[in-house]
Amino acid sequence: MELAFLTPLAGLFALAALAPLLVWRARERRLRQVRGSLKLSEPRRRTRLSLALALGTVCALLALAATQPVVATSRQLPERTDAQVFVVLDTSRSMTASSAAGEPTRFERSRAIALALRDALPEVPMGIASMTSNVLPHLFPTTDRRVFIATSEDFIDIERPPPSYSQTLATSIEGLGDVPTKNYFTPATKKRVLVVLSDGESRPLDNPDAFDEAFDKKPLIETIFVRLWDQDERIYLTGVAEVGYEPEPASEEQLRQMADLIDARVISESEAGSLADMVAEAVGSGPTTGREHEGRRRALMPWITLAAVLPLGFVLRRRNV
Repeated sequence: MELAFLTPLAGLFALAALAPLLVWRARERRLRQVRGSLKLSEPRRRTRLSLALALGTVCALLALAATQPVVATSRQLPERTDAQVFVVLDTSRSMTASSAAGEPTRFERSRAIALALRDALPEVPMGIASMTSNVLPHLFPTTDRRVFIATSEDFIDIERPPPSYSQTLATSIEGLGDVPTKNYFTPATKKRVLVVLSDGESRPLDNPDAFDEAFDKKPLIETIFVRLWDQDERIYLTGVAEVGYEPEPASEEQLRQMADLIDARVISESEAGSLADMVAEAVGSGPTTGREHEGRRRALMPWITLAAVLPLGFVLRRRNV
């Protein structure tokens, strides 16, 4: 457990306490003169100082609240140091297809598979990326489950960013060639796994040899394609099936040909239950290290602000009574 301040410079607000204290001081001097002229006795020192203390306390508490103190908890979890996994979600428009209006889309089902994989292998760092005409990494491999879930739910969606192609087939699996060549995995990672969740409806490879060569780089990347597709699925953005989209049956054979180029495996959505076992087999066992992960944060600002009401109430009561 750790106490942290999100905006520590806001604590300078405590200097504002000087204003009411100077006002109090000037008021006390004036009252002393009045009492002296009327030959009245001075109130007890405790009575006079209590008001000053209350004024100072109000300002001090508000200054403390302005620094936004939070109590942060953390926990240490084991993390593999030799293995990493990257999950790529196809975010092309065809992934909005579903079996019926209101049923889970291919994209929603792919996201559920990604989260299930994350939960099945908590000690293996996992990253997440999106794919249309290119592959875009959103989160590099981490064992922080909360960050992984937030990224998949808040930052990855259909055509975000949009593809560079305007044709019907916007997906280009050829973009996966960036994964082994552009440092998606840390250099020290020996066991690398790429999981691609897609319907397989992709443009043909423009340069099969370059695609194959990219995945020949060592350390080799174990690649698994999970194909989410059904002949009866359609796009129901308005509750009625769009006439402009028809599932492409030839996409299965094309995906398998692309997979064969890089010695990848292709499994159907019905086989996704064994995906975690496949990835676990690919990464095997290896050394781990303890990694600190931030847990929940509890903001103290509302409670401190509420506490300032008590001395403020005392000040107002002294003024009005």
